[in-house]
Amino acid sequence: MSSRSGLATRLYRGEAGLNLIGRRKVWLIAAAVMVVIAIGSMAIRGFSLGIEFSGGNAFQVPASVGTLEEAEKAVNAAIGEVSGGDKHVFSSQQIGGANGTYEMRTSDLGPEESAQVQRDLAEKFSIPVDQVSFNQVSAAWGDQVTERALLGLVIFIAVVTVYLILRFEWRMAIAAVSSLILDLLLTAGIYSLVGFEVTPSTIIGFLTILGFALYDVVVVFDKVQENTRGITASSTRTYGESANLAINQTLMRSINTGLVSLLPVGGLLFIGAGLLGAGTLKDLGLVLFVGMGIAVYSSIFFATPVLSVLKDYEPKIQAHTKRVMARRAGTARGEGTPKAGVAREAKPTEESDEVEDAALAGAAPKVGSRPAGKRSSGARGGRPTSGNRPGGAKRR
Repeated sequence: MSSRSGLATRLYRGEAGLNLIGRRKVWLIAAAVMVVIAIGSMAIRGFSLGIEFSGGNAFQVPASVGTLEEAEKAVNAAIGEVSGGDKHVFSSQQIGGANGTYEMRTSDLGPEESAQVQRDLAEKFSIPVDQVSFNQVSAAWGDQVTERALLGLVIFIAVVTVYLILRFEWRMAIAAVSSLILDLLLTAGIYSLVGFEVTPSTIIGFLTILGFALYDVVVVFDKVQENTRGITASSTRTYGESANLAINQTLMRSINTGLVSLLPVGGLLFIGAGLLGAGTLKDLGLVLFVGMGIAVYSSIFFATPVLSVLKDYEPKIQAHTKRVMARRAGTARGEGTPKAGVAREAKPTEESDEVEDAALAGAAPKVGSRPAGKRSSGARGGRPTSGNRPGGAKRR
């Protein structure tokens, strides 16, 4: 019996009863604090930009020369000799596993300086000069990627806003777009705080997580719309309570969707980048892993609470909420007691609340329950069956 009433079972049935909207101030304050930290980190610490954005050189040497630390130390020493100690290696990674290469990304060097570093490395590792390769990347290419990404982001948000207004309403559009912006800010803040390198693959990942975040928000809002359709004609539940019920009904779906999405991304990140040494996969997998995790959080603890706040400013929702609260207050004081001869209205109980929740969730009636408004067979007018005369008998 206890297993049937466990938290996991109630989550799957949408009956957990978690009061998320009732604590919306807590979630919104937490989101505001995280946004302030993220913006502060981006303003103070900035980002660790790859050479595609900052410009620089990339040197590749065979992994057979030793460990990655030894190769990075040798490149740093060679660059220090030709530049007078002003330039250095700012990132290094192994590409292609044990039989692959080491890539060290350095500050911007001139053609003569790069050629001298190449010869010094070949002499240091006792390998032919042609086994040490280098290339120079201009920051202008990264600027073009950034401009295209920002343009794509603006177009995406504009199209999404129009779709959500047509599909739902403008308040839901504002809440959903706010959730997408929160995803971007927090993901960028984590990159700034931890010092993850920003590459073109990172920018592509930023745009990719927006689609996932939008999907999760639309699933929740679709249930909110279903629960609140015609709500002002009823006086049993407020808009916030119906929205909270929608979150409970879709909570397990959001968690499952997030886990199923994070598993392959985690495999891409830890297996593809960690074991196989694919640097591009690491950049893409990292931003997807961080962004999708934040998207699951924002769809549950941010998007719907923001929608509830916006709806509270709508006049008809305000009037409906006052009517529901007044009805409950009158019931608690015992007012509105029916006159004699009229059936007394039952006071709200936990059982009746569960029945109302089940009805809004579309649950089927319990097996064996008697349909309302029907009397038992064999009784008529509420008289006991024992006093009935056989059919066809007449009173003398």
